Amino acid sequence: MLYQQIRNNKIKTFGVMFFFMLLVTCVGAAVGYIFMGSTRGGILLAVILGLVYMFVMMGQSTAVVMQMNNAQPITDASQAPELWHTVEDMALVGQVPMPAVYIIHDPSPNAFATGPDPEHAAVAATTGLLDRLNREELEGVIAHEISHIKNYDIRLQTTAVVLTAVVSALINMGMNSFIWGGGRRRDDREESNPLDIVMLILALLAVVLAPLAATLTQLALSRNREYLADASAVVLTRNPYGLISALEKISNSQPMRAANVGSASLYIADPFKQRSWSQLFATHPPVADRIARLEKM
Repeated sequence: MLYQQIRNNKIKTFGVMFFFMLLVTCVGAAVGYIFMGSTRGGILLAVILGLVYMFVMMGQSTAVVMQMNNAQPITDASQAPELWHTVEDMALVGQVPMPAVYIIHDPSPNAFATGPDPEHAAVAATTGLLDRLNREELEGVIAHEISHIKNYDIRLQTTAVVLTAVVSALINMGMNSFIWGGGRRRDDREESNPLDIVMLILALLAVVLAPLAATLTQLALSRNREYLADASAVVLTRNPYGLISALEKISNSQPMRAANVGSASLYIADPFKQRSWSQLFATHPPVADRIARLEKM
């Protein structure tokens, strides 16, 4: 059951990422067709933007995310011995390098992992997590975050952020190009055949709906990786009940004060405790569903 769930989640993640890449390519083609007069030019622009954004984010992601959440580095075990040694133990079990450790001064229990790869990863936990969770529960949470590192979820999430940013940048650049004199003008389409009109309508729809589609895809990816990290955490601890108890305490706590909206999907549970009218717009799967899956392991 456990390894079947892990395999299924990996397959779903591949599908979501494939759709994400296809979406960016389609947006590049649509923007190029409408605003630049060149479908190939739009696709090339999408590729270039993606590479530039990726290069910047991979080099600065940890520092940026920690600063956004007011996280303070822990450089010695004596500063937060229980957190430090739990991270150290779970990293050893997970066979990943010891990540950098950060602490967020917030009474709400929560935690997240970030970084471009396991060699440059970091784990952050709130003071509320350390105050409210016992050792068994803390191990479950940290094992979850180490699983994100081990499964390369941190890189995947960074990639999703980059692709979403590329979609927004493409549309903004296309609109600016159109406003300042570029793009396909009306006189270019006076002799258009019905196929050209259909293509133009499809391209316009792609541009209008792309930001929403990119956001939903990013959220779907985040939710899927949470299920995978939960299952992987059980592999590391051989104990689903610590994580189950931790999720119950985290879900029954007050919203965080220090969390940043842009990094909300990184946390083990929604830091703002929002109750979305639709799971399509939720950053995390329902805690009840996660606990139900864990109880079957």
